[in-house]
Amino acid sequence: MLVLDTDHLVELDRGSAVGAGLQQKLAEAGDEVATTIISAEEQLRGWLAQIHRQRDPYEQIAAYQRLQRRLEFFAAWHVLSWDTDAADILQNLRRQRIRIGTMDLKIASIVLAHDATLLSRNLRDFQQVPGLRVEDWL
Repeated sequence: MLVLDTDHLVELDRGSAVGAGLQQKLAEAGDEVATTIISAEEQLRGWLAQIHRQRDPYEQIAAYQRLQRRLEFFAAWHVLSWDTDAADILQNLRRQRIRIGTMDLKIASIVLAHDATLLSRNLRDFQQVPGLRVEDWL
């Protein structure tokens, strides 16, 4: 299984040349493709913050439309859950004093729980996590 981090998801969603190249590589790989609930949370928090910054209800229209498109985007994806296995792995990684951000540590925990490979541009941080397979396909 290949699990896409937020940076890879954004490129797919943008429809950029980089995203098209990623889409082709994913198709050629033939593996199951997923993302995590943590990546969904990161993106949804961003859109919600943008909505709340706008006081004028008419100015919120475009932000709500982007939020709706993001929800539809995630509805079409296999989104891996935060569960007991991932929480146990997170606690173990914290005991090992792995020094990366909490959200990245949660993503790594979910990927490890599924014995999957993470696709991310953030190799520097994720390579600190013992046993995590991580590659940058962008």
